[in-house]
Amino acid sequence: MDQPEAPIEKHQYHRRRREQGEPHRGWFVLPHLVTTAGLFFGFYAIVQAFNDKPDLAALGIVLAAVCDAFDGRLARLTRSSSRFGLEYDSIADTVSFGVAPAMLAFSAGQLQVLGRTGWVMAFLFTACAALRLARFNVAPGRYRGRFEGLPSPAGAGMVATTVWFVAFLRDFGFEFSIPSGFVAAGTAILGLLMVSSIPYRSFKEIDLRHSYGTLVLMVFAIALIINEPSVTLFVICLAYCVSGPVEWLWRRHTGRVLELSEPAPGQPNEG
Repeated sequence: MDQPEAPIEKHQYHRRRREQGEPHRGWFVLPHLVTTAGLFFGFYAIVQAFNDKPDLAALGIVLAAVCDAFDGRLARLTRSSSRFGLEYDSIADTVSFGVAPAMLAFSAGQLQVLGRTGWVMAFLFTACAALRLARFNVAPGRYRGRFEGLPSPAGAGMVATTVWFVAFLRDFGFEFSIPSGFVAAGTAILGLLMVSSIPYRSFKEIDLRHSYGTLVLMVFAIALIINEPSVTLFVICLAYCVSGPVEWLWRRHTGRVLELSEPAPGQPNEG
C-alpha cells in the first residue's frame, strides 16, 4: 500500500521557491505599498487644495506621479503583477491624477467665480481621467511604443507644474492674474486630450544601457530639474502634452503611419 507523501516543511518550501528563482513572498507587497503611497500623496494634494496651499497640493501630485512611475516596474521586477494590482493602481490613479488635479485647478484657478461652469469643467477633467484609466486597462494601445491619449499622470503633472511656474514668475516680480475662464478651458482641454485617440510616446522601450545620447540628455534634464524644478518640470510637461497633437498633425501632413502593436493579454500600469 502506498504511503502518503510527507508534508513539505515550511523552510523546505521557501528554499525550493528560491531555487526556482521566485522572489520572497514579502517582496510581493512592495508594489502595493508604493501604490498606497501614491494614493496618500493624492489625498494630501486634495487636502492642501482645500486649505488654499496650491504649492503643497502640486507637490503631492508630483510625488504621486513618482510613485506611479515605480509601482508597475516593481511589480514586474518582483514578478508580482496581478489583476488586483492593476485595478488597485487604477483606483489610486483616479484619486491622484483625476480628483486631486481637478480640485487644485478649481482652487488655484478660482473656478468658483464661474459658478456651475467652473465645477463642471473641473469635473470634466476627473471624468476624463477615470475614463482614460478604464480604457487603458481593457484596451491595448493600437500603436507600438505609444499610449492612446494623454496619460493621466502627464495631465495631472501639467496642472501641478503650471501652479509652480506661475508662482515662480510672481516671485520674480511678474504680477498678473490668469482669467478663470482660461484656467477652466485649459483644464477641459487636458481632460479631452486624455480621452482622445491621439498617440503619445510611452518611452518604455528606451534602453539607457545602449543609448549614450539618451543617457546624456536625461542627466542634463535631471541637472536642470535639480537647479530649477518649477521651470524645468513645467517645460517638460508642456512639451509632452503638445507633442501628441503636433506629431499627429505632422504624420497627417507627411502621410507617415505608426507601427501597429501586437495584441497583449494584459496591460502594465501607466507609470
